[in-house]
Amino acid sequence: MVDVKDLRALGKKVARLWPHLDERARRLFAASKARELGHGGVSLVSRACGLSRVTITKGLRELDEKPLPTGRVRRAEPVKPDETVGVGY
Repeated sequence: MVDVKDLRALGKKVARLWPHLDERARRLFAASKARELGHGGVSLVSRACGLSRVTITKGLRELDEKPLPTGRVRRAEPVKPDETVGVGY
């Protein structure tokens, strides 16, 4: 079980670290911490860092996947055929 003191310490750590992380790094950090805390960790980390529980859960899935290539923050999405054609043609 995590007590209030631990939650405050996590909040302070997040406050120092957050400005230096991109969206994916924030999600993965939060997910890693939630996994470390075990049952109830997603909710606790959500309160400490301000990310939604859905976002942290997505990060948990990403931790189990193959890492993205260096420099990528988002997975490449397939381009739809109609998006390759210029507007008005």
